[in-house]
Amino acid sequence: MNPGSRMPESSAPLSTDPSTDPSIAAARTVLGEADIARALTRIAHEIVERNKGAADLLLLGIPTRGVQLARRLAERLTQIEPAFDGEYGTLDVTMYRDDLRRQPTRAVGQTVLPGSLDGTIDDKVVVLVDDVLFSGRTIRAALDALNDLGRPRVVQLAALVDRGHRELPIRADYVGKNLPTSRSERVRVRLADVDGGVDAVVISAASTTQASTTQPSMTQPSAGENGGAR
Repeated sequence: MNPGSRMPESSAPLSTDPSTDPSIAAARTVLGEADIARALTRIAHEIVERNKGAADLLLLGIPTRGVQLARRLAERLTQIEPAFDGEYGTLDVTMYRDDLRRQPTRAVGQTVLPGSLDGTIDDKVVVLVDDVLFSGRTIRAALDALNDLGRPRVVQLAALVDRGHRELPIRADYVGKNLPTSRSERVRVRLADVDGGVDAVVISAASTTQASTTQPSMTQPSAGENGGAR
């Protein structure tokens, strides 16, 4: 099963031309396409090394971009460990977020597990995959969502970017890039299969309006991550 390729993305692609997108006009690229590819390859090797193989391994991507990153990691794992079946899933955390009272209107996505699991994650080594790790609140919601699916043997976290500013005691097991930032900055992960253009991680200063209105809570569902508190 390949949920990444069969599930439509909920957000429209972002413009790849900085001149037409004022929110990224002053952005600087901190990771390019080749950097992201190398980071994912390294993370795949680290997953295999830490778990002494890929037996009972399940990648669960957190929408939106975490799903595509999970797909890419699955492809790399099949090259490293031929016994790995290449399956991955999608974990929707919408109804487990802690800011629903502030922003109650949200589109609920789908949690999709590989068919071979029969709807359970019991005794699996679950690796949650997300693009930007910030406050940790999205990951807390993901852990709550996992409780409704079963009891995995272990849960690990892979993040392409860790930008710091944790609000909860959550740490990534695998990190593509540790990126020191201020809270006023925005971090965006742009993936070709979601946004068009080329893969990149860019950082920019938030606009004055955004800085004055944004509260340190969980970010909106991933849409070229603004780096809001994930």
